[in-house]
Amino acid sequence: MQTIKIIIKSFKLSKKKKKKVQIFLPKKMPKTKFKPVLHLFFFFIWLPIPCFSRPVITYPPQTSLLFSTDAVSILSFKSKADLDNKLLYALNERFDYCQWRGVKCAQGRVVRYILQNAALRGVFPANSLSKLDQLRVLSLRNNSLSGPIPDLSSLYNLKSLFLGRNNFSGTFPPSILSLHRITSLDLSYNELAGPIPANLTALERLNVLRLEWNRFDGPVPALNQSFLLIFNVSGNNLTGKIPVTPTLSKFNTTAFSLNPDLCGEIINKACASRAPFFGSPSASGPLGQSAEAQSGGGGGVMVLSPPSSPKKSHRRTGVVLGFTIGIALILFSVLLALAVVKKQRVDSKGTKPTTIASPEVTNSNAGNSRTHIGEPPERKTMMPEIQRLKKSGNLVFVGGEVEGYSLEQLMRASAELLGRGTMATTYKAVVDRQLILTVKRLDAGRTAVTGGEAFEQHMEAVGGLVHPNLVPLRAYFQAKGERLVIYDYQPNGSVFNLVHGSRSTRAKPLHWTSCLKIAEDVAQGLAYIHQASRLVHGNLKSTNVLLGTDFEACLTDYCLAVLADSSSTEDPDSLAYKAPEIRKSNRKLTPKSDVYAFGVFLLELLTGKHPSQHPVLVPHDLLEWVRTIREDDVGEYRRLGMLTEVASVCSLTSPEQRPAMWQALKMIQEIKESAMMEDRASYGHS
Repeated sequence: MQTIKIIIKSFKLSKKKKKKVQIFLPKKMPKTKFKPVLHLFFFFIWLPIPCFSRPVITYPPQTSLLFSTDAVSILSFKSKADLDNKLLYALNERFDYCQWRGVKCAQGRVVRYILQNAALRGVFPANSLSKLDQLRVLSLRNNSLSGPIPDLSSLYNLKSLFLGRNNFSGTFPPSILSLHRITSLDLSYNELAGPIPANLTALERLNVLRLEWNRFDGPVPALNQSFLLIFNVSGNNLTGKIPVTPTLSKFNTTAFSLNPDLCGEIINKACASRAPFFGSPSASGPLGQSAEAQSGGGGGVMVLSPPSSPKKSHRRTGVVLGFTIGIALILFSVLLALAVVKKQRVDSKGTKPTTIASPEVTNSNAGNSRTHIGEPPERKTMMPEIQRLKKSGNLVFVGGEVEGYSLEQLMRASAELLGRGTMATTYKAVVDRQLILTVKRLDAGRTAVTGGEAFEQHMEAVGGLVHPNLVPLRAYFQAKGERLVIYDYQPNGSVFNLVHGSRSTRAKPLHWTSCLKIAEDVAQGLAYIHQASRLVHGNLKSTNVLLGTDFEACLTDYCLAVLADSSSTEDPDSLAYKAPEIRKSNRKLTPKSDVYAFGVFLLELLTGKHPSQHPVLVPHDLLEWVRTIREDDVGEYRRLGMLTEVASVCSLTSPEQRPAMWQALKMIQEIKESAMMEDRASYGHS
């Protein structure tokens, strides 16, 4: 037998030495030109053998396959900003992050990240949230974050940035100056220092700027943004004269207070003169030649300095000037006192006692909706009336809100009637032709059951609720039976108008995606109220869901129903939203009664029918009713069925069988995520 020895050098079997493998062939092997080919044949036969002994397979990390860049950015932020692990984030599926606390997505991208009052402790790491390039709203308000604010210049879509009430240090973040779409900026109650950048004026869309209670120094920038409505730089170390611009002149002294070295016309504080009356002569010449004469009554005195004996001339000049100033001040004081006494006598003879004007809305024409809130016929009587009104009650701003307008300005505001309800009358008020507010005048009879102190405590609690899907409550007022509640004005009307307003009875309902978006927004707002406080909305209906500037659905009139007497006449339009346990026994409002109202509201969205027209049906028949109304949406029956199921379970008769609001929200978000996945899959196949 002829032996061919093959040494396998390139593979190691376990940890043994190199092996010799003997192959036995017939003795007589013909010598042919195919011998090299034979060697290769045996090499490839033996090549796979070591591979089967201990396979080593390396897979790429799964995180790169499953995690989106948005999820990685949020987890990167959490690793440094949440040292106490308050955020329980888990990522099992690709788009789980859209359901994380504080996250709101649109088409799989994070557009809002809101973690105010989340008990975060740590730092705001660089290259984390700054990678969320579709982010519109970022709120980390009222946490314990420290260190500098990182570069945010890549957030070019950002509209609202709320970083107030933390412990951020360093200077004003220069990257913010490149965010030209930003409308709201809140850096208040931090440890920021250094000057406020003069080119802050480049942010032309700003309507909220809050920099109070930091350590900023230097001058106040000459802000000229015409849309700036809320502004505060109080509690800093700012210095110099406040620029008199049309924008800054709108704000009262409160916005600049607690800056001892500020001065100027806006805060009625004279700036120190650079050319004092007594001092060394200026470079241009002796004092007598450069100073203006001080006038006493009509004439003036000019003191000329002789060229000789400069010391004596300076003393003589000072004595004369001092004597002249003293005489002038005495004469001015006497004349002022005489004028005041004379005016008081004229006022006591020529004026009659007036009654206290309540902030009551009057109409001169029953068919005209243009009204005025307590506006007197003449401006002369306005100031005494306002002073008396202020003694009996003040305009109270809630939630740390800056006093952007006074009670006097509100009383003089022109107003337009928006609607009347059993609990309140609503007006659109325009203050100083710029600031637009919604003012609700509560019915005195229905809210009389709530005392003044209880009303104040309740409004302070409601004012602490801050969420993108709640219409911001700014202030309230009460005096002698009158109660006003003031909100931001929402420009795009209500969902009621969207669903019923300009549509005929045969018009199609809203597209199912619009229904889904509105339902998610409303569920977000209700879930926040229930989780952030012990309050309930209590009066959810389509007229109390308004559309904001970006057509997001926002709740209004929240938490006011508890102030009213429940035994009084109920609004027929509201009765259909009331849970059975509330209608029958006037029981106390609960979160589950809000859930019931949400179910009714969702059916109203899906069908375009007012709740008073909803039939009483079992869940299966309810689905058939919805499909009958939306007969053109054949391709969307499954998705409509899922939304109808949510509405059905939320409006169950037994409150114990209804889900909590956060559970209903999760159901809606799962429907939304399922629809997005299906749409992406269909786009991929097309």
